[in-house]
Amino acid sequence: MKASGRRYEWFGIGDINGFFGLMFDNLTVLSFLAGILVFAFSFPADIVYTRMFPGTAFGVLFGDLVYTWMAFRLAKRTGNPRVTAMPLGLDTPSTIGIALVVLGPAFVSLKAQGMEPREAAMMTWYIGMATMVMIGVIKLVLSFCGRWVQKMVPQAGLLGPLAGIGLTLIGFIPLVDIFGLPLVGMVSLGLILYNLVAKIRLPKNIPGVLAAIVIGTALYHILGPAGVVGGTYAAPAGELHFGFPLPTLGFVKGFVAALKYLPLAAPFALLTVVGGINVTESARVAGDDFNTRDILLTEAVATLVAGVCGGVAQSTPYIGQPAYKGMGSRAGYTLLTGLFVGLGGIFGYVGYIVELIPRAVLAPILIFVALDIMVQAFLACPARHAPAVAFSYFPSVARLLAIKFGDSRFVPTDRFAQLLAAPGKELPEVLVTVAVGNGFILTAMLWGAFLAELIDRRLARSALYLGILGVFTFFGIVHSSLPDGSMYLPWTLANPLQRAIPYQYALAYMVFAAMLLLLSLSKESKEPPPAELEHPGVAS
Repeated sequence: MKASGRRYEWFGIGDINGFFGLMFDNLTVLSFLAGILVFAFSFPADIVYTRMFPGTAFGVLFGDLVYTWMAFRLAKRTGNPRVTAMPLGLDTPSTIGIALVVLGPAFVSLKAQGMEPREAAMMTWYIGMATMVMIGVIKLVLSFCGRWVQKMVPQAGLLGPLAGIGLTLIGFIPLVDIFGLPLVGMVSLGLILYNLVAKIRLPKNIPGVLAAIVIGTALYHILGPAGVVGGTYAAPAGELHFGFPLPTLGFVKGFVAALKYLPLAAPFALLTVVGGINVTESARVAGDDFNTRDILLTEAVATLVAGVCGGVAQSTPYIGQPAYKGMGSRAGYTLLTGLFVGLGGIFGYVGYIVELIPRAVLAPILIFVALDIMVQAFLACPARHAPAVAFSYFPSVARLLAIKFGDSRFVPTDRFAQLLAAPGKELPEVLVTVAVGNGFILTAMLWGAFLAELIDRRLARSALYLGILGVFTFFGIVHSSLPDGSMYLPWTLANPLQRAIPYQYALAYMVFAAMLLLLSLSKESKEPPPAELEHPGVAS
């Protein structure tokens, strides 16, 4: 296609790197979804693979095709021949969260009411579909606010949360996988760092991601049976399950039952919208100025399409568009990913591939994306806002600790209750950690924003962000004191320690905001920021 005399270079060798990175991200999420339902809740595997997977994967196909088209449109409008499409895939936190707090518990509850396992599984599928449709509608409404938020919130509040996620969930957790199979993991990591971070070409210009996956997987299956890879070797034993994502009104059957899970699901919709705003800002900084509303509308419609076609996991624009741009990806990688994942959901080969490739081989790709996100957040924001970027890391660290408390997405209820029973002069450490980590993306966004405004001497705006935090905290939108992170009316909480979180945290934020408003009346607060803030850490 022509763009101001320059042809759009929509496919290149970097798209192969990008395809493997984005494709394996999606397959890994599907693997998590199946593992939780089938192994943790004894859910019938054929319903997962032939009912849930096809529609879920079809949502990815739809979204990636639209994002591919949007890249062509942006290249034509701007004359930039090297536009990189926005990556779209399954949202990892909400997929795991919904499996653990909606689908799994619904299945168990329905069986307890006397339903046969398959009947309960089908009803659970309807509930999952209805949950996706409701999430899609929420995202559709919120998508029209995206550009306004992008203009109002400082970059530290938009990019800081992404950097925190990069450090903890995208970076640290895969690092543990790498060192869990050190020989295999380090070889794959070395190839990724050599090619993508140090930007040294491999012989014959072989794509680094492809080389890391092929060599790492081969090492695992050659050396694994000999017991020298650091773990227990598991040979793949996959099975193909065919299923077509036909539109269905099955979600109507589960709509009423799904309403009680809405307080658990709605925050996931909000977090992906906030995340979509952040990643669009990240892409803009990297040179590709996509329309925020269009990005958010696409992810909302993709989620709706998935729900109507039987999907139970929402799609979202992925963090790390600049990383894919750094790989040399353009629009080919999203086209290939959408087709591969969408067809994989229909023909059932995605599960087999995930079983074939160990996580230690996939993890280095996420390490690269994490590094790129963290570096960009500091380089793109004004130097004086570096403390705001760093401060916004803490909610993500708390979320990571909460995950590790229970070796799963949430702290187990029985252990959580036991820890709450321990007396002390302060609120229990585990409760505080869980509360700070709940709603971590939105919390990090507001923390980064209020501190950036404070550094710029805009105290009234800083106080406004603190006031929003106070209101959100009171109803558990952020800092929920429940281990599953759900919202509530605080006076309905039975445990007095859990009830203390919304009242005390909300009051603390409001007092902080009032203090800033009072200080804004002082002449000192109206002085311009000192020059050394532009170069923090440099002695005067």
